[in-house]
Amino acid sequence: MRRLNKYNRYIHEYPDWPQFKWDDTGLIPLLTSVRNLQGRVIGKMGALGFELQNQANLEVLTQDVLKSNEIEGEILDQGQVRSSLARRLGLNIPGLVYSDRNVDGVVEMMIDATWNFDRPLTKERLYSWHNALFPTGYSGLYRIIVGSWRDDSTGPMQVVSGPMGKEKVHYQAPAARSLDKQMDVFFGWINDDQPIDLVVKAALAHLWFVTLHPFEDGNGRIARAITDMILARSDNQSTRFYSMSSQIRDERNQYYNILEETQKGGLNITAWMEWFLNCLKKALKSSDDLLSKVIFKHEFWIKNASRLDNPRQKKVLNKLLDGFEGKLTTSKWARIGKCSQDTALRDIQDLIEKEILCKLTGGGRSTGYDLKNKPWD
Repeated sequence: MRRLNKYNRYIHEYPDWPQFKWDDTGLIPLLTSVRNLQGRVIGKMGALGFELQNQANLEVLTQDVLKSNEIEGEILDQGQVRSSLARRLGLNIPGLVYSDRNVDGVVEMMIDATWNFDRPLTKERLYSWHNALFPTGYSGLYRIIVGSWRDDSTGPMQVVSGPMGKEKVHYQAPAARSLDKQMDVFFGWINDDQPIDLVVKAALAHLWFVTLHPFEDGNGRIARAITDMILARSDNQSTRFYSMSSQIRDERNQYYNILEETQKGGLNITAWMEWFLNCLKKALKSSDDLLSKVIFKHEFWIKNASRLDNPRQKKVLNKLLDGFEGKLTTSKWARIGKCSQDTALRDIQDLIEKEILCKLTGGGRSTGYDLKNKPWD
């Protein structure tokens, strides 16, 4: 790998690392706007009542787990994530399914980060998160060091893209031999009650952790769990009503670009701070969609639960309410409901007559169906 010259070093190679700097001029109004939105979201959700708050929390955490993994290119089963979360939160919801060990591990990390947000972050705690992420000791087909810092035995830790032989190195992390000392500094800072806004602290912690890149794999997901932990501290509550990971997933390319630019720049991280705060602002604004979805689902069952003819209808409708991937057709209904396509069509026609479902336009080869008057796309 060609080393960057002294005029273009990685951020951790500067003598005053990690003394981050930023320009408050444009950030203070942005931070004020974010803080105001946080207060509004918490106030709105607090007025929902206990049952709907639990539903909103479950929805947010489900999306947080799914999207944080999607950022890394790993697709988890939504039903398994939702079921695993519901069990750990003690929620009695219908249609729980079996969840794999890797799903349970990601969920356990997220629950610990958000429900125990006021606990100190320690090496042992991060090791337990890492063990939970990789219960078999493998990342895909490759055995990795689990529950311990990386050792660089196969070379320096690099973020690389491109085909073999034409790889592009986007970033190289600090040497493994420096990690114990560097992580001790990080833990001391993150656990210290210094006079810094906690939203600002979340932005700094995210950048600092992914720059250190202390594990062989899983650093991005753990960085986002740390971010959620500090944001829970800033809200002073474990219940989550907005998902930073979902917004980062929507802006994944920008996320990787700003990280690379910041890690190859100096210690003035104003651009990173501005991106992070804007991303959080969008995540907070999207909570209105979540609120609409939770209320719609609650009112939907109050109105329609007694109008269904059979358990198949309830099962498929729950999937639509929880976010059905793709287009619902009679063949998909038959697979989910374990029935014939003729029976599926009768179920669907019954729900159309009751104005619960509607037929989609432009169906092409197969007709699609969806919930009627739902408040989200």
